[in-house]
Order: sequence, then C-alpha cells, then structure tokens
Amino acid sequence: MSAQPVTPALREWIVAQATAGHPPDVVLKSMLASGWQEGVAITALEETLREHLNDHAKTSGLPPPAIVPEPLAGLDNSTLHANEHEVRVLVAMRNPRIIVFGGLFSGSECDQLVECARARLVRSETVQLATGGTEVNEARTSEGMFFARAETELIDKLEQRIAALLGWPLENGEGLQILRYLPGAEYKPHYDYFDPKESGTASILKRGGQRVASLVCYLNTPEKGGATVFPDVHLDVAPCKGNAVFFSYDRPHPMTRSLHGGAPVLEGEKWVATKWLREGRFD
Repeated sequence: MSAQPVTPALREWIVAQATAGHPPDVVLKSMLASGWQEGVAITALEETLREHLNDHAKTSGLPPPAIVPEPLAGLDNSTLHANEHEVRVLVAMRNPRIIVFGGLFSGSECDQLVECARARLVRSETVQLATGGTEVNEARTSEGMFFARAETELIDKLEQRIAALLGWPLENGEGLQILRYLPGAEYKPHYDYFDPKESGTASILKRGGQRVASLVCYLNTPEKGGATVFPDVHLDVAPCKGNAVFFSYDRPHPMTRSLHGGAPVLEGEKWVATKWLREGRFD
C-alpha cells in the first residue's frame, strides 16, 4: 500500500482541531475513521502539532525549545538495554513525552536504596524561586534526602544505568533524591522546571542551566494510592516496585503539559528515587 500524501489542507485541519480544544487521541481516531493509514496519521499529527506549538511559542514570545533527553532515540522497541540491564517499555506517549519503564531497578537495588536513605530522611523542601533557596512547603508532605553523585558503588552503578538509558550525560544530572511518603502524604501538581519570571531563577540556572527532564523510580509498591498523576493528559502511573516514569519538557512553560504530582498515599508507604536532568553540567 502506497503512503498517503500529507497535504497542507490536512495540516490546517489538524491545527483547527487542536485550536478548538480537541485532544490528540480524539483527532487521531477521527483520522483513522476517515481512512487514513495509522502510521501516516500519527506522523502527520505529531509533526503538525509540534510545528503549531513552536509557531505559537515564537509569536507569543515564549522561550525557544531546548534539546531534551530521548530514551528511545526514535526506535520502536519494547525492550531496551542500559549497561547490560534490560528495561521494558510499558507506556510511551509522544506529546507530552512520557515513558513508563518496567524493571529499571531490581528488587534488591530498591531495598538497598531504601535502607541507605532511611536514617538520613528529613522533611522535604521545595526550591524557593524568589530567592533561589529552599523551604518547607505544605504542598509537599514527604520526607527525603539526596545522595551525592557516585557517593556509593550502588549509586554510581544506577546513575550510569540511567545516563545510558536516557542518552544524557551523567554529569548533567542532579544527585539522586530519595523520598518517603507516609499515609496521607502527597505532592500536589507542579512543574519541575524553574520559572524564568521568578527573581531567584537566574542564580539557580548558573549551576547546570534549566531542568529539561525528570525520572521518578518506585522503590516499593504502596498498599493503596500514591500514583504519579499528569492532570493535563489524564494519566495516572501506578507506583510499582522497580518501575519508573520519565517525562521531558523542552522549555519552562505550561505548554509542555508536564504538570504532575504525587497522589496521596492511602495505605502503607511509598518510596521513590527522583533524578532531574539539566541542560548542562551540574556541579
């Protein structure tokens, strides 16, 4: 079957649907129902929406897009290998870029991280963008700690694995953060990038530049609750031991649809390891 041509009229129609507020999955279903080949429809939809967003950003004076980590590097694989460790791709969303990995950490590695971090936990803080410092915030009710890069043999091995999987320089990553959420604890929806409009952001960006991606690794499976939620795309990722969710954001703006949060833990506790990736070297 020959490929169907993607015409300017089709691109205009896709933009019109997006402008009218129709989500991409609805637009795709409509295209398939009209006889478009699935591969052609997906490619046309992704490219047209990306161009539309970039054009909108440019005319609105928004920040230009940055290069972000791309774990799959354009490959359509269900299994990846990172330093000889096999990782499964469970969910892959293009816009926004969200990937759920299965088996990123082994059960033993998860247990070791929890035990190494337990004695060093303190109330979690958030970055105070007005000053560049940190503060306790009622929106974040977890406990946490940071490991320095390569602090232990285990930390070094896991960071090397993450760098290989995400195709991003190890030195561009912040230290691995371990968090514990007890029953009722949560992290309300937020963005991980640093808001350019805040007065403290300039001083934060001197150390590694802007954040461009996040990786949340689940170190245990709570009895109930604790999902990672993405409100803009109505996606909830269940916290399963050893799995992880990756998402990127190519500019510090809500148009990236990278709004996310940690839903309250209802029973048991939740342990996660979070890795933030920067544009440049983070020292």
